Amino acid sequence: MLQDPIVIRGAKSKMPTEEAVNALGVDAAEVALVLKLLSIARSIRAMMGLKLAELGLHAGQDELLLALVPEGTVSVSRLADTLVVRPSTVSKMLDRLVTAGLVERAEDPRDGRRTVVRMTSSGVEMQGRIREVWQGLENELQDIPDQGAATQSLQALQQILNAKLRRLR
Repeated sequence: MLQDPIVIRGAKSKMPTEEAVNALGVDAAEVALVLKLLSIARSIRAMMGLKLAELGLHAGQDELLLALVPEGTVSVSRLADTLVVRPSTVSKMLDRLVTAGLVERAEDPRDGRRTVVRMTSSGVEMQGRIREVWQGLENELQDIPDQGAATQSLQALQQILNAKLRRLR
C-alpha cells in the first residue's frame, strides 16, 4: 500500500495512494517500482530544495554548479549532456545563476557559434557550500539498512534509465 503525503520539515511530498492510482485506470501493483522511485525522488528533492533555499539556490542549480570546474569552461551542450537535460533547460538555469553572479557566459574562443560557461569566484565559493549540503544530507541517510547494496542497485538502475533517456532525446 502506498503512503499518504508526508511532511519533511515544512515541505509536503505527495505520494499517491493506491486508490488514487487505481482510479486513473492503472493497477498500482503493476507500477509499484515506478511509484516508489518517484516518491523517493520527490522526498530527496524536497529535502535538498529546503537546504538549497537557505543558500539562495533552486533545485537543480546545485547539480549544474557541481558540473563546472573552477578555472575552466564548458559548453552549454556539454552541460546538458552531463545533466541529462535539454540545452534550453540549461540556458534557463544559467540565466538565474548569471543574475546571481555565480557563473558567466562567454563566446567560445575556438568557435564563435558556441557559448561556454565558467564559474565566478562567488560560484566557486558556492560550490563548496553545495558540497557541504550534499554531505550533510548523505550523513542524514546513514541509517539506511545495507546502504552499500542499496547504492549499487540504484547505480545500476540509473545507468539503465540514463541510457534509455538518451535514446529518447
